[in-house]
Amino acid sequence: MSMSTPGPERVPSTVKVGKTTGQGKPPAGKSTGNRTASDRQGAKGGKKGRKPVTPVKVSGGRNWGPIAVAGVVVLIAVGIIGYGVYASVQGSREWTDKMADISGVVNYRAQKNPKIDDRTHKDGAQTYVTSPPVGGAHNQSWQNCMGDVYTEPIANEHAVHSLEHGAVWITYKQGLAADQVDVLKKKVEGKDYMLMSPYAGLDKNVSVQVWGYQLKTDDVNDGRIDDFISAARVKASLEPGAACSSGNTTTGPITAGAGNGTGMDPAGS
Repeated sequence: MSMSTPGPERVPSTVKVGKTTGQGKPPAGKSTGNRTASDRQGAKGGKKGRKPVTPVKVSGGRNWGPIAVAGVVVLIAVGIIGYGVYASVQGSREWTDKMADISGVVNYRAQKNPKIDDRTHKDGAQTYVTSPPVGGAHNQSWQNCMGDVYTEPIANEHAVHSLEHGAVWITYKQGLAADQVDVLKKKVEGKDYMLMSPYAGLDKNVSVQVWGYQLKTDDVNDGRIDDFISAARVKASLEPGAACSSGNTTTGPITAGAGNGTGMDPAGS
């Protein structure tokens, strides 16, 4: 039996394999090889190449200028509207209501006194309930009341007829200082349905009257005088549309039994 001589021993070759997953693939997200210097530089360069985002600047304060202007405009508008409403309401009120608001005004119409309410024409001197008179029988001629300023007393009988036509008669105490008389004069001159004269024995410095209403005061600058005129002038007329022109222009008391004057209304008016 012969024995065979063994040949040279085989050495298996060795193959180096990187880490793999169970399926023989490299793990995800991990590099399969070493990164070169140029790769690293490229990555850095990519970050530097991004354009920086400019932050939005938000102002912390509020501009109050436009708001203040808008507020002022609103206030002015409200004021104008409010005044318009007030003026409209005031304008729609009856003149008698306005007279009632003036302190110190005496409403003789409300008394229903037949001697004051009497509107008949009578010749000669008449006796009146009030001094100065605010109504009653009167002369057929009215006193001219187109802003006339008389420096001497006038006849009551003519003046009362002017009141019936809607005139405001301002009387003042005889001997009143000239500068005070001038204040009253400015309220009368150049204004129709206005007349003015001194009055003997007046208990106050000033007395203002229309038919059935009277206001007395010692102060020629009393604001109520203007309020009285504004409320009652013309509106107090018992004969709307009756004239104040072409009336009597003489002064002094009426002559007994005389008709006096030029302007005359039909009897009984």
